[in-house]
Amino acid sequence: MRKPNAKERILETAGKLFMERGYSEVGINEIINTAETAKASFYQHFPSKEALCETWLETLHDRSETHRGDLLNSDMPVADKVDRYFSELADWLEASQFRGCPFSNTSAVTCTESKGINHQISSHKESIRGFFEAICEGHFANSETDQQKAGVLFLLYSGATTEAQNLRDLWPVETARKAAAELMKNNRE
Repeated sequence: MRKPNAKERILETAGKLFMERGYSEVGINEIINTAETAKASFYQHFPSKEALCETWLETLHDRSETHRGDLLNSDMPVADKVDRYFSELADWLEASQFRGCPFSNTSAVTCTESKGINHQISSHKESIRGFFEAICEGHFANSETDQQKAGVLFLLYSGATTEAQNLRDLWPVETARKAAAELMKNNRE
């Protein structure tokens, strides 16, 4: 098996450490040592820890975007797409030991001057909201209702993610999932 190149090792190592302990709790030297790379290699690929975090978040976002696109383009009924998305959230939270959303976690510990990181975070959150908007488009009585219901789904999803992390329990996701299912039943109001 091919050993990842220095850039891949740094990115993979940083991602693992950021997920486990949070962006603010991980230093460049720890990343360099754990990735078994030279400091010069780190700076060749990433001019700063902030730039590394931006790349990590962008990578996570791209993966999520692909998944959401696949789900959106699937042939399953709209309500089933929403249910699947919440179900997958529960699976992911459990598998990640309730570490929660890496974007929200990073946002909580970065300052407003971290423009690149903040851009990645807001772009990701808007993308999730856009996913729900695309799902709801034409599903309800009119475009205003579509937008409103999409916003509710986004808030259910985000709130469930946060509270499941805080409580280390899946009941917030299951409750939000049921509420989302009810919301999707009430189309054409």
